[in-house]
Amino acid sequence: MTARTDRIDQLLRQEIGAILAKDVQDPRIGFVTVTDVETAPDLSVSRVWVSVIGQPAEREQTMRALQHALPFVRHELGSRIRLRRIPELQLRTDDTAERGTRVLQLLAELEAAGGAPVDPPSMEESLPTPVPHIPPPEPARRPKTSKRGKPRKAARR
Repeated sequence: MTARTDRIDQLLRQEIGAILAKDVQDPRIGFVTVTDVETAPDLSVSRVWVSVIGQPAEREQTMRALQHALPFVRHELGSRIRLRRIPELQLRTDDTAERGTRVLQLLAELEAAGGAPVDPPSMEESLPTPVPHIPPPEPARRPKTSKRGKPRKAARR
């Protein structure tokens, strides 16, 4: 790829994401993230990789709705960016999150006592539930005192 197609890919990813978030009013479209755009060197076709979070049936419905909305998205791109010809958009599903979940599950199996296999999680949930990390409290610090027991003054700089 050339530097120009890389810049176009980045611009298309940002603009398509903004159009899907703000301008497409289809209730069938759930939580969608445009993860990558790959444009052909002749700028005729762009593959748009999207990640959809939800149940498998919801994902399928969202992908159908996105496919239906692509002509509108392409039209909006024509008014937002300056290219001689807006590339044809091809929708692709990005399953990176699902593969990441599988890797996390395999790591959890390895950490389990004795390496006993754990039942695989259902693929209904595509991402693990986040667990907040709370840092331990810091020990209380005593103020610095002088030899006479009075608090020290801050050093001037």
